[in-house]
Order: sequence, then structure tokens, then C-alpha cells
Amino acid sequence: MPRNDGSAAAQLLVELRRRGWSVGAAESLTGGLVAAAIIDVPGASAAMRGGVVAYDTRVKRELLGVDGELLAAHGAVHADVARQMSEGVRRALRVDGSDADVGLATTGIAGPESPDGQPVGLVHLGVSTPEGYWGSRHVYAGTRDEIRRGAVHGVIALALEALTSARE
Repeated sequence: MPRNDGSAAAQLLVELRRRGWSVGAAESLTGGLVAAAIIDVPGASAAMRGGVVAYDTRVKRELLGVDGELLAAHGAVHADVARQMSEGVRRALRVDGSDADVGLATTGIAGPESPDGQPVGLVHLGVSTPEGYWGSRHVYAGTRDEIRRGAVHGVIALALEALTSARE
């Protein structure tokens, strides 16, 4: 796997640049940390298109196109919500008639309490590309900050997996 400065975000950017692809992030519990982790890498502007902090469920529905019935039935912390967020951010970040190539999504419960009875630390991650969809479910332990940072690391790792497994 190509390396730049050794960080997963840097490796992700190398893969994106190699393909000539752009990336966008749709974030709920991470509140912009995914976009910040990518933008922290020098040269990120070659691939990073932008991000949407969709903390409010209405933003997930109205801006990202997450199905309202899904949200009503299951809430915002659900595998299908992560999928729809990752697909929706690609469309939301359309530039010059072209969607973003890769959409990253995080949705979950960072705590300290759960609003709907699901476990604190439950996170669904999604990565949408022209080649398919990759999703994962995690239950991270720790503080609110540790859970959020775990989700950042997890979605970047999942994106790297998606891009490198698709080319092999």
C-alpha cells in the first residue's frame, strides 16, 4: 500500500490521487473530525472536496437524502443510514456536474448517554465509491472523545480497504 507520512489519512489521499478521485465526508457523531483528519495532510486539496456535518436528523434527510421512513423506523444510528449518508454526500458535493467519487459516513452514539437505548459506542461507518459500498458496525469503548476518534480512524481505514481491495 502506498505511504506518504505514514498516517492512514495520508495513505488514503495517495490512493485517491492515484485514481484522480475526490472524497467527501458526511459526519454525525464525529462532527467534522473526519474532514479535519484528511485536511490535516498537506496536499489534501488535490482530493478533498468537502464535508457535511449532519448532526441533526433533518439534515440527514433533507440534504443527504436519507430516507425519512428509515429514520422514523430505526433512528439515525443504523447501517442503512450510514450507506445513504455516504451516497448522499457524493451527490451533495457535486461540482461541475460531477459527484464526489468517494463518500465517507459516520453515524453513532458517542455518549455519555444513549437517546434511544442503543449502546453508547455503537457506530456505523460507510464508504461509497463508483465501484461499490463498504460498511461496518463497531461498538467502541471509552470516553466520548475516544469513541469519536475511533470512528474517525475506522472510516478512514474502511475507505483505504475499499480503495485497495477494489484495485487488487
